[in-house]
Amino acid sequence: MKISDAAAASGCHLETIRYYERVGLMPSPARTGSGYRAYAPADIDRLRFISRGRELGFSLEEIRSLLRLNDDPKLSCGEVDKLARTHLTDIHQRIQALSRMASELEQVIAQCAGDERGTCTILGALRHTGCAHPECDA
Repeated sequence: MKISDAAAASGCHLETIRYYERVGLMPSPARTGSGYRAYAPADIDRLRFISRGRELGFSLEEIRSLLRLNDDPKLSCGEVDKLARTHLTDIHQRIQALSRMASELEQVIAQCAGDERGTCTILGALRHTGCAHPECDA
């Protein structure tokens, strides 16, 4: 199938498919006599694998490792487990960081009285790292 068909079947944008080929996540596909890329069902499966990995927040390098592990039946599932657990730990750390950011932003917004720009607590919090209080703006 052509790249447009592969994009529709896999849910990947065709420019994304080309990018995955350039960075080596996808092998270079066969070409038709007229030079069009020709994708096989295995290529679509690989694109779906990559897309699902991205949906789960894996980096391209992590996906590269997962593809290597997926493609080599002799490799241990323990390596996959280790990579997934490390990624999950990273996700939990990001959730905690986002929660802290949300809490601070909620405090800053709550302190905002819609005053003039010069006394705006939101702008003050952005000017002073680590301080969301108006007195830091003085």
